[in-house]
Amino acid sequence: MSVPGTSTDVNERDHVTADEAPAGLCSAPLTSGRIDADEAHELAKVLGALADPVRLQLVSLVAANGEVCSCDLQAPLARSQPTISHHTSVLVDAGLLRGRKDGRWTWWSLVPGRLAQVRAALGD
Repeated sequence: MSVPGTSTDVNERDHVTADEAPAGLCSAPLTSGRIDADEAHELAKVLGALADPVRLQLVSLVAANGEVCSCDLQAPLARSQPTISHHTSVLVDAGLLRGRKDGRWTWWSLVPGRLAQVRAALGD
């Protein structure tokens, strides 16, 4: 059974302002957060890129080794070169990796400070 005016009564009202709320039940209205809408969009792109297990493992390998050649990623990731190329492309688009061409191979490294920016946006 729902009691009108309680948090379980969702049909009565969609929004209650702090002035309308019973005393002691609500805090002041939220006017800002850690990140704005543009930053949230950018952060979602980064987190989406990291949400894939292969890409997360790839970032971990690069972070642990500083700079890694594409040719050295096939064995530890158990993926083909075209698949690794796809995953590195997603990470580059998200601003997490950068590549340096050397002959036919690309050497991958983390974008300096990018993971720190992600941690800071999440409140670390």
